[in-house]
Amino acid sequence: MNVLWVFAHPEPRSLNGVLRDHGVGTLRALGHRVRESDLYAMGWNPLVGPADFGHDPGDRLLVGAASEHAHAGGTLSSDIRAEQDKLAWADALVLQFPLWWHGMPAILKGWFDRVFVQGFAFGLPGARRYGDGGLAGRRALVVTTAGARPTGFLPRGIHGDAEQLLFPLLHGTLFYSGMDVLPPLVVGGADRARTADAAAAAASLDERLRDLPSAAPIPYRPEQGGDYDGDLVLHPHLAPGRSGLGVHRTVPAEDRAEPCPVR
Repeated sequence: MNVLWVFAHPEPRSLNGVLRDHGVGTLRALGHRVRESDLYAMGWNPLVGPADFGHDPGDRLLVGAASEHAHAGGTLSSDIRAEQDKLAWADALVLQFPLWWHGMPAILKGWFDRVFVQGFAFGLPGARRYGDGGLAGRRALVVTTAGARPTGFLPRGIHGDAEQLLFPLLHGTLFYSGMDVLPPLVVGGADRARTADAAAAAASLDERLRDLPSAAPIPYRPEQGGDYDGDLVLHPHLAPGRSGLGVHRTVPAEDRAEPCPVR
């Protein structure tokens, strides 16, 4: 497989950095080809602006229309096009970042804002969103670290079930753009990790990377699969009596054989 590893941590000597180096090595040892985007090392600009699209700064900027027009015309800025070329090459995307305030660092959010433009990641004729976007056919694995203990991210943990906590990224970004999204790997206790903890986290990562080509994705409901009405509301005979994020899975989270993977 061709794998793009996107890394968003400011310190290469962190546990994140150790796991990134280990994971990339594991993938290559398994025979996969890997390209990397180390956003902090690249000095990635996370801010959307007129220069992204060759837009006249004196005119009103309509980001969706401007990005789609620039993508179609090949006039997106060179840094955006370079990242899109990596994604077009890739069969799988690994996203690695520390969990800050229950979300991704701003630099990674800005990578999505600038790279996943209309006409590239979504909005294509015949391939629109939620399971049928511009990046359909690719797999995505999220690897994130947290200072909190991993048990806090289990379904009854105070921080929230990891899969639901990351729903905006897993469902609203990756699945939205058509990817098959694997259950996330959450490594807890990162701030206090010792050598044995790092080794255990690396072993958990290795297991997930070995299964990258074949692991079952989260069973999200596609928009065009007939489960939603014309207003994009789930039909009442599906998941009756239930609401919340879990209804957008064909298999309820509580029926999973194992909880969302955490270390």
